[in-house]
Amino acid sequence: MKNRVIFSLVVLCVVMAVMVSSLDAQEARNRRIGSAAATELLIPVGARDMAMGGSSIAVSEGVEAIHWNPAGLALLPTSAEALVSSMSYIADIQLNYGAVGVSFGRLGVLGLSVRSLSFGDILLTTNDDPEGEAGRTFSPAFITVGLSYAIAFTDRVNAGATIKAISEKMGRAYGSGFAVDLGVQYHGLAEVPGLNVGIAMKNFGPQVEFGGSGLLRRATSSEGRRPEQHYQSQAASYELPSVVEIGVTYERSLGENLDLRLNSAFVNNNLALDSYRLGGEVGFGLQKARLFGRGGIELAPTEDIDEFIFGPTLGFGLYYEAVGINFMLDYAWRQVEYFNDNSVFSLKFGF
Repeated sequence: MKNRVIFSLVVLCVVMAVMVSSLDAQEARNRRIGSAAATELLIPVGARDMAMGGSSIAVSEGVEAIHWNPAGLALLPTSAEALVSSMSYIADIQLNYGAVGVSFGRLGVLGLSVRSLSFGDILLTTNDDPEGEAGRTFSPAFITVGLSYAIAFTDRVNAGATIKAISEKMGRAYGSGFAVDLGVQYHGLAEVPGLNVGIAMKNFGPQVEFGGSGLLRRATSSEGRRPEQHYQSQAASYELPSVVEIGVTYERSLGENLDLRLNSAFVNNNLALDSYRLGGEVGFGLQKARLFGRGGIELAPTEDIDEFIFGPTLGFGLYYEAVGINFMLDYAWRQVEYFNDNSVFSLKFGF
């Protein structure tokens, strides 16, 4: 009892410290917007949590939690789980995501995830061919591979971590780096049944380095009589878009077959303005099937140099338990300004 009270106070102090420091540093961070590398790490994956506005980091579970809070991987409901997801993002960009998780009992859960951005074929223009009349094209390749581990210490506390290898390639130039995610979830906060809290620190690591033959430039040396030759341009390195997220969820049963879950989260961004997330989920049971309705929104201040273009989210889910295998089909929709709205489909299997 005493340890749980202490933990509750520590969580409260962390929340207050992050919010106060955020207010002090908000203006300074605002001047650095647009200076982060690998911002694709911030694009949400999986329809279930996205439909709730990303507010469910306190209760996100299974392989879908690898992105939101790696601690939730420890709550794998079956011995093994696999997820495939496809998202129609902005400007005709497609985000494809896949993840698998395997439980080793008390030893914990291992997970592997891969995300890839598809930009399609882009017309190649050069100084010699500024209009792209030669018809040559290139396709950028942005891929992130993650290895995750999570463990449940008790029936109330679970923690997890992910190491991610980042690769960005555009033509003959490329960038590479790695990042670490850490997360923890605590269930039954302050001895209140259904009250859960989650903390996730994501995208922490060294700056992303850039190189490749695309950085070569033809020039003539100002010293001596050397002929024109190629020189390597030294590209600057950039920080990762690290974030700290703190979420609280309250869930309760409204009847024999009806459940309600209400979520809230605060997001402290290193290279952007902070935001607040709200969302919820209603689940209705039908023998071996369950139906889910979800909604959410992320609220962020907007300024001339940081206009938040994403609006409310809605979605649904269908869970079905068959012999030896479980299926979960999820869909999420997010309103977007200036571009087509985002649509996400996810299909999850449990074995």
